[in-house]
Amino acid sequence: MPADSSFPPFRRVFLRNAVVGAGALLTGGKLPAALAQQQAPAVVTSERLRPQVGSGAMSGDITRDAAMLWSRTDRAARMVVEYSAYENFRGAQTVAGPVALARDDYTARLDLRGLPVGQRLYYRVRFQDLTHASAWSEPVNGSLIIPGGAERDISFAFSGDEAGQGWGINEAWGGYRVYETMRRFKPDFFIHSGDQIYADGPIQAEVRLDDGSIWRNLTTPAKSKVAETLDEYRGNFAYNLMDANKKRFMAEVPFLVQWDDHEVRNNWYPGQVIGAAEQRYRERELNVLMRRARQAMFEYNPFRIDGADPERIYRSFQYGPLLEVFMLDERSYRGANSPNRQTQQGKDAAFLGAAQMRWIKQALLRSRSTWKVIASDMPISIVVPDLNQDVPQGTFEAWANADNGKPSGRELEVAELLRFIKRHDIKNVVWVTADVHYASATYYMPEKAQFTDFKPFWEFVGGPLHAGTFGPGEIDRTFGPDVRYVGVPADMKQNRSPADLYQFFGIGKIDAKTRAMTVSLHNVEGSKLYSVEIAPEA
Repeated sequence: MPADSSFPPFRRVFLRNAVVGAGALLTGGKLPAALAQQQAPAVVTSERLRPQVGSGAMSGDITRDAAMLWSRTDRAARMVVEYSAYENFRGAQTVAGPVALARDDYTARLDLRGLPVGQRLYYRVRFQDLTHASAWSEPVNGSLIIPGGAERDISFAFSGDEAGQGWGINEAWGGYRVYETMRRFKPDFFIHSGDQIYADGPIQAEVRLDDGSIWRNLTTPAKSKVAETLDEYRGNFAYNLMDANKKRFMAEVPFLVQWDDHEVRNNWYPGQVIGAAEQRYRERELNVLMRRARQAMFEYNPFRIDGADPERIYRSFQYGPLLEVFMLDERSYRGANSPNRQTQQGKDAAFLGAAQMRWIKQALLRSRSTWKVIASDMPISIVVPDLNQDVPQGTFEAWANADNGKPSGRELEVAELLRFIKRHDIKNVVWVTADVHYASATYYMPEKAQFTDFKPFWEFVGGPLHAGTFGPGEIDRTFGPDVRYVGVPADMKQNRSPADLYQFFGIGKIDAKTRAMTVSLHNVEGSKLYSVEIAPEA
């Protein structure tokens, strides 16, 4: 199929039939009469009538032989996807997807199944206007790989923290440059460890840097204030899709995404009521903000929604004999931020919560892959105090509580999970995370720990993708962390701009022959800062 805006006559007939047949099945209703006519009209060339696709296309939630495709248009229109094993789309298959409607901000997702493993698949997305059946959007092209098989290496990237602390899209600087750098590594998929947006962080047109120069951001109405309405949360996600580097990357690399605090509001937890000291919010119930934010996150990502639990974010992705990835949700089920010194587990000390804890244990126990990568939106031993002005001092945001002693508070869940992994001899578990806005590599050693009933393991921290750089943070010694690498100077001034080049990501590679995993940490220019090869446990 040519890459211009017209289908050849034989393709138009095939596509019309696909839209009528598959579309009616997917929507469960009748299609407009214009879509069901027997002879395809001439393709409309007026830009005014064409659906527009300015946010690009992305894939994600890849597993086994399936992938979700996502895109967004500007009006009521049907998503139609072609895909092929060939870049010229020889022998392409066409699938009619759902209708993008205003209730979903004109976003649409399509679940493709029966895809080949271990080879690049090419796809393109178009939207067909519902009123003018001959009006089609320009195609948006992309590609993806379903990792798997015993003969092919697997690689992945990980990072988080995007558009934070007022550092937005500066096109003169190159936009979100780290996405283009990661793209050149050609990872099979990308783990976005959270803080996809900073809903609580407005972006101004200009920021003065320390040297007196001006950082100039693209701005939008939705990014001019803290997000409170559904449309404002949507606008935060849409803002990041204005960046050309991100759109190019997401067209070639599938996303696995989780959320952290800034998808809603800094350091939030369920049931929280925003205090009087925080005057930027009119809506003060975090449960209300959370529901709006989660809807926007689902709309703007290639999530495969769990029909039995449509609000569930934690999930796993199996890639054959070499790798399985477990994505945690450390927001939805946590107790209130507190001094974090509880001596018994329960609601107040929850971080994963009981149901998610049962899930991760059983999922790890069932896994037959050599490597089990746990994507945690927050690091285990780096101390993260809750410094919001409307909360009491001395409360903590992450797992650690800075006492360097026996597990207490949320650390009790870490101890429970690590003990389970050891007692069931679950091998080759590696943790990846972000959140703290600097890169690090830590090896956890029982002989150095206050809690010793666990196997040694690695934790790697990526990020920020494009946000203020902070750190390094205080380290809690409960689980014997041996910090092998830190990506920022100990005396660094906090909230460094992207212009200082302290933006980070990680790359994991699994060798199909040796089954060894190599994890490396890189800066925005792609320079390798740290690397370690981890031999698989027999």
